[in-house]
Amino acid sequence: MKLKVNSETIDLDGLDPATPLLWVLRDEIGLVGTKFGCGISQCGACTVLVNGKATKSCSMPISGVGDSEVTTIEGLANEDGTLSALQQAWVDLDVAQCGYCQSGQIMAAEALLRSNPEPSDAEIDQALDPNLCRCGTYLRIKAAVKTAATNLQSAG
Repeated sequence: MKLKVNSETIDLDGLDPATPLLWVLRDEIGLVGTKFGCGISQCGACTVLVNGKATKSCSMPISGVGDSEVTTIEGLANEDGTLSALQQAWVDLDVAQCGYCQSGQIMAAEALLRSNPEPSDAEIDQALDPNLCRCGTYLRIKAAVKTAATNLQSAG
């Protein structure tokens, strides 16, 4: 079985096709930016992009990925290694406290901005609603999404 992650094709011979994508990313490939939170697709800490769509990796079997492109938090940086506009907004606005949920928050926000480059507050809330933040940094998260959207529009 092959898996395309962050534009790299990886051979995964001998793995059970029912293995959740989260564990393949973390344990087999070593991409530990995607976090385990609840294991039942309720908290969003495990969010990655599958063909650009926010997907909870804790409940997605690798057999369900097929030929799709998986993007993790490690794959968002620009080709020159600088942070993406969204990651930079997170840093600039000091969004994270404990940081545990933040990769999932960023990935859900990335999916939103790819499909809607100028989201309203309500659209941001709706897109990020399934992602939980124990520290309650929701206002800073929303501000970072809006900042990234503005910066992307200016750069575009």
